[in-house]
Formats: sequence, structure tokens, C-alpha cells
Amino acid sequence: MEASESDLWFLPGPIDADHDDLPPGRRADPRETAVLDDWRRAEAGHAARLARVAGRLGALDDRLRRGPEGWRHRLALIEAADLSWFVGDRIGPDRLALWISLRLSGVQDDTGALARVGWAVRRLTGGPGPEVDLSAFLDRRDAGNLGDAAEPFAYRAGGWLDLMAQAADLHPITRASLGFHLWSLAGLGQHGDRMESAVTAARIAAGDGRGAVFAPVAMGGAGGLRAGGPTADRLARWLDGMETACLTAMRHLDDIDEWSARADAEMTALSGRTPPALRVVLAEWPLVSAPMAEVLTGASRAAVQRNLAWMETRALIREVTGQGRYRMWCVTN
Repeated sequence: MEASESDLWFLPGPIDADHDDLPPGRRADPRETAVLDDWRRAEAGHAARLARVAGRLGALDDRLRRGPEGWRHRLALIEAADLSWFVGDRIGPDRLALWISLRLSGVQDDTGALARVGWAVRRLTGGPGPEVDLSAFLDRRDAGNLGDAAEPFAYRAGGWLDLMAQAADLHPITRASLGFHLWSLAGLGQHGDRMESAVTAARIAAGDGRGAVFAPVAMGGAGGLRAGGPTADRLARWLDGMETACLTAMRHLDDIDEWSARADAEMTALSGRTPPALRVVLAEWPLVSAPMAEVLTGASRAAVQRNLAWMETRALIREVTGQGRYRMWCVTN
């Protein structure tokens, strides 16, 4: 007796040539594949330029690895201040120094802008990178900060991270540019997106650097952060901007290294712990006020002011505000 097909339920179905036996999971959208292919072609077309920029960044990484810890902090402050001008917050180095060191702000200051640039300094000086935990990196782990937007952010962040993972074959500098330009398209642009995207990209570009926590992208000009145009043009601008920024950072380190040696030689005759502590603070901060130096060195106000006056008379530092009160000093080269 011949059985009907409905009775043979225990047998496998017909073989389908297009049958998908891959494990469940997110698949790359055809548009995402096209985007990644564009960036791969752009990277291949700029291979020589990319190698040159990677060499510049490698030299900076080595210099920072061998230099004092304060150099990283100094470059992070400069980069964060330059980024603040790029995003329109326009936080000057004097306001930034007072906010980071003493949490002081003026009546006219935008505390939101100061908080954003403060976040940038923290992320440019250390901590886990954005691809380890993007929510924590952006300080968005607490769902209470965003209310109903917390879950959608996690979804959008997951899509961006997934695309970055698919681009693992690209050089970190190229991947950083990709991540920066796709930031707003991924829907991550609701909360200070340009600052966040630039800082995130700067950390990604540094790769596994042992000295450089971030790759400078805005120092000396933010032309590499300009959007628009074909992928190849965007990557070219990114590489040019990063090369300029790396050279600017290296020149800055040369200047501060030379100043430190000169200050050390001229201040040898001074006794006490304040002079060497003050030299460290001035090398770590682009601008320093007397109250800042008092807190950062642990010295008395009188000792700080006496040493600052001594250094100013010998042209080791100069006063930059031109005011009788709230004065700030920087090193002279």
C-alpha cells in the first residue's frame, strides 16, 4: 500500500539549492557591503600615504612611551581644546585648565560645553577603548541618563560596532575614518555627536599603541574632520589632517622637552620641593594659574607665587592674560 506524502512527516524535505544552513545571526546588508568595499578601495588607492601617516603616528607613540606621563596629559588638553572649536563650543585653554583642575567656571561659561570637553580629556588620556564597551566609553551606561532612549541607543550602537567589526581587515587609521564618517548615519548623533565621534575615532586610530593613547586628529587644524565627497576624498583629507596633527604634536613635544631641560638647568640652585614640582605642572598643563599650581603641587600660595615670579623674571614662563587678577602663565620657548 502506497503512503501519502502527509504520512511521511518524519522524512527530510526536498533539497533546496538555496537552502541556508548558516547559524542564526545578523547578516551584512548589501548597502553595508558596498560601503565597506568603497573604503577598502580607498585604502588601497592611498596605500603610500597611509604608510607615511602610520609612520608618523608610530614615531609619536614611541616618543610618548619614552617620555614623561605628563606629556600625554598635555597633548590631550590641547587636542580637546582644538576639538571644542571644531564642534562650536570654543573652550579656550585657560577655561579648560581651570575646569579640569579646579572645576571652576565663569558666569558666562556653558557648563554643558565644559562637561563635553572634560569628557574628551578623560577619554583621550586613558581607559578602555570604544570598541570594548561603547556605552561606558560614552558615559551612557546608566539608562536613567537617557530614559526611553536608552534601548534605542544600545541598538544603534550595536549596528555601528557590528559594521566596525566587519571592517577589521582595514588599517586602524582607515577604520577610524570609517567610524567617524558613519557615526551620524548610524543614528549616534543626538548627544554632542561630533565631539564624541572625533574622540572615538582618535582612540581607534591609535590601535594598540603603548605610548599614544590617541591619534591626534584636530591639533594644528581640523581639515581631516570635514565631511562630504567620495570615500577616497574623505580618507585623503583624514590622512592629511592626521599627518599634520602628528607633526604638530611632535614639534610641541620637542619644545616642551627643550624647555624642561633649560628650566631644570636654571633652577638647580633653588632649594625645596616646590621648584621641581612646579616644573612638572608647567610641562603637563599648557596654562597654569597660581591657585592651580597650589592645588597640583601641594605647596603654599606664597611659595608658588614666589617661584612663578622668579621663573618669569628669567623668561622661563610668561603671563598670558595681561590682568592683575586671575593671571595664568605658560612656558616660553
